[in-house]
Amino acid sequence: MVMDPAYIAQIKNLMEWEAARTAPPEGFPHLPDLPAGRYTSQEYYDLEQQHIWKKSWLFAAHIDEVPEPGCFMKWENTGDPIIIVHGMDGKVRAFYNTCRHRGAPVVTQEKGRSPRLMCGYHNWTYKTDGELVGVPDKQDFTGLDMSCRSLIPVKCERLGNLIFVNFDDEAMPLKEWLGPVCDDLEEFQLDKIRLASRYSFDLNCNWKVAMEANMEVYHVPFIHPDTVSPLVDHRRNVNTMFANGHARMLAPAPADTDREHTRAIDSPPEWQEIDTVGEFGRTCTQSYTLFPNWVSPVSNYFVPPLVFWPTGLNTTRLELITMALDWGDGPAPDLWTVPDETKPNGRNMSQIILEDTQFGEMIQKSLESDGFKGVPLSYQEARIYSFHQTCDKMIGLDNVPEHLAVEQVIGDEWVYPNDPRVAQMEQLEAAE
Repeated sequence: MVMDPAYIAQIKNLMEWEAARTAPPEGFPHLPDLPAGRYTSQEYYDLEQQHIWKKSWLFAAHIDEVPEPGCFMKWENTGDPIIIVHGMDGKVRAFYNTCRHRGAPVVTQEKGRSPRLMCGYHNWTYKTDGELVGVPDKQDFTGLDMSCRSLIPVKCERLGNLIFVNFDDEAMPLKEWLGPVCDDLEEFQLDKIRLASRYSFDLNCNWKVAMEANMEVYHVPFIHPDTVSPLVDHRRNVNTMFANGHARMLAPAPADTDREHTRAIDSPPEWQEIDTVGEFGRTCTQSYTLFPNWVSPVSNYFVPPLVFWPTGLNTTRLELITMALDWGDGPAPDLWTVPDETKPNGRNMSQIILEDTQFGEMIQKSLESDGFKGVPLSYQEARIYSFHQTCDKMIGLDNVPEHLAVEQVIGDEWVYPNDPRVAQMEQLEAAE
């Protein structure tokens, strides 16, 4: 669903209002310092593992990775061994990769295709819908009810060609979780875009340190002086916060920028255009944070998410993914990485990603020193504070120790569809 003209006009006016303001919007709360331990405390990390990663919808795969009935793939990005299976009935499902007999992995290949899933330990066999259908020497098991021994499912839903999982059986549906963001993303044809590339890189810092570098444009003039800064006017950026920790940024190009190059990342001319994308996706840097770990600019040529996975308290795996419409017989598009035989999978991160990740390890060392007491955030960095508020809500406000908690100061009045900036802008326009 393309944004309606009235909303587009409102956002454009907000861009100019943001550039002209001399202080945060009236009534915007003071943001207390984020406690240092949120990046360095094993106690807080364990709470994240127990609650955030067990209750959130997580991007797991693209349908191109399990394209046909019978295709399966292993997925272990949160530590739990999972199988994603394209069932013989056409439905995509997820299961714990754990045989109901002695707990051996049912699947040991990274990917494959079979009408049945067979555990190699004792050949217990399952259909692609998880049903147990084969047990060797079944007569030797007393009272074995095969109907109660199916593979244990993990909640799995699709958003177009994208596959998400959630370990919480009681989780709200994926589209409800995404809310208005789901409507925004319709114009990018998620049901048609293909998986062009997917590479992982290990970073030596807490996952939030790595992710937060992509959740504000305050740093752009300093970290990206020659790459992003010439194409993004950080003073005219408009942030929007949504329920459940999601967020959007819309940053126009500087006024004097060549209109043929108006986004932070240019599109090779040979790419097929997504013709349903609206004005902002064509002329601005339009980017979404999907809680907890997805950040992606989007445009009329690509959907290229950066996905951050904690592998330890101070280590992170960064997935760099490019999705685009069919590229035919040409080379698959890859927005975020470049050839480098000395790096994992023969690829290295692009210049922009190298700039964003260059300080991660050094930052982490500083965070772990006695010189780090907490994080003061500006209005420009409000998306980060809102993200931390949602982290604590997912954990449970009563479960977070006081010395690690953030104050819930950004209220619903600042969450879409509410936006006090609009009334303030209109009052200023009326007074002129």
